[in-house]
Amino acid sequence: MEVERPPLPPFTTVEAATRKVRLAEDAWNSRDPERVSLGYTVDSHWRNRAEFIRGRNEIIAFLARKWARELDYRLIKELWAFHENRIAVRFAYEWHDDSGNWFRSYGNENWEFGENGLMQRRFACINDLPIRENERKYHWPFGRRPDDHPSLSDLGL
Repeated sequence: MEVERPPLPPFTTVEAATRKVRLAEDAWNSRDPERVSLGYTVDSHWRNRAEFIRGRNEIIAFLARKWARELDYRLIKELWAFHENRIAVRFAYEWHDDSGNWFRSYGNENWEFGENGLMQRRFACINDLPIRENERKYHWPFGRRPDDHPSLSDLGL
């Protein structure tokens, strides 16, 4: 049996939806595929770019491949909209490849949650923009984004 992951739907306040978004951001910034996978149902369905992913085992494999390629990954998510058991977010993350080429990847995600607060569907659209290292905006140490770090809106992204 899967555990509950509060906040639970229905999402009726901006605070609850924003908290759910921040918890997801924190997990992804850990760059720990197994930790991230625990926020999703065992049979979760994803579309990430053009890749279709089913279940936690595929999520773990996908994220391990992703973070082996996207080095020094740092992510900011921002609530866009919410209703009942669904949340829409926009996000941007920075990373570099093994040749030292930097990118900022922008996107939107649509999330659907089960009653237990685990995400059962995730649909992500992402675009990559090459940037120079001196154009980076995310400089916090590995892990969770500090609470006083500017949001996407504050950064003009």
